[in-house]
Amino acid sequence: MNEVMIGILGLVIVLILFMTGIELAFAMALIGFLGFSYLVSMKAGMNILAKDFFDVFANYGFTVIPLFVLMGQIAFNAGIAKRLYDSAYRFVGHIPGGLAM
Repeated sequence: MNEVMIGILGLVIVLILFMTGIELAFAMALIGFLGFSYLVSMKAGMNILAKDFFDVFANYGFTVIPLFVLMGQIAFNAGIAKRLYDSAYRFVGHIPGGLAM
């Protein structure tokens, strides 16, 4: 098969996977990986998969998200969040829309 037919087949398979309930991002990633592996080689596909996987998790922006979630959970369980909310309400709660500011 040539590249155009593989692209059309990939588009059809992505639509089928999407209609079966698979998330669009996962369907596109799977079809992209399989199409690249078919057109180039399986070794090149595995190399690019490993490189992309590492690049996502080595990105600083993505590594701080779990730490912020952990910090929020600790603040919630310790009662810090409720005390902080209550003190902010005491300062600006009398103003209409005070906590929203």
